[in-house]
Amino acid sequence: MTAQELEASGFAVFDTAIGPCGLAWRGTVVIGTALPEGSAERTRAWLAKRFPAAVETAPPAPVQAAVDGVIALLNGDRREFGEVELDLGGVPEFNRRVYEITRTIPPGKTLTYGEIAHRLGMPGSAQAVGQAMGHNPFPIIVPCHRVLAAGGKDGGFSARGGVATKRRMLVIEGALADEPTLF
Repeated sequence: MTAQELEASGFAVFDTAIGPCGLAWRGTVVIGTALPEGSAERTRAWLAKRFPAAVETAPPAPVQAAVDGVIALLNGDRREFGEVELDLGGVPEFNRRVYEITRTIPPGKTLTYGEIAHRLGMPGSAQAVGQAMGHNPFPIIVPCHRVLAAGGKDGGFSARGGVATKRRMLVIEGALADEPTLF
């Protein structure tokens, strides 16, 4: 447990087009986000476990703006989160650099792990970029779902639902064509 997780002041769970998401903050700084865990109760429990000092409460205005943005993005609006202040304390320097690049990927667009590695000036570090994505404490705000494996393949996704959740988010954003569901 990091100091940031222990010092959390609040969290909120809110409905989105992909299910109940969550966000935790300290002051007006976002310290973590949560993708759906299957139900509002499970998302709430996940946040409470990760941020044991946090209390579920109404977010302050800057954090509410981030919540509203996440809801809008997952409803198909093109939203970016560059203005959302994130607490990167405790995040390794390499991961910070990866997240900075990832935050510049606009909705409806993607990069590969290798392309991010090249932008870092570290060709050959695609696997390390993938590991950083798997430890992203700010999914959606740091849009790790927009990062794909070589050749545009899905790659992994550590959120509940795995790659299916990633693909659903990319379809909503228009980065992937909607694929028919087979029954």
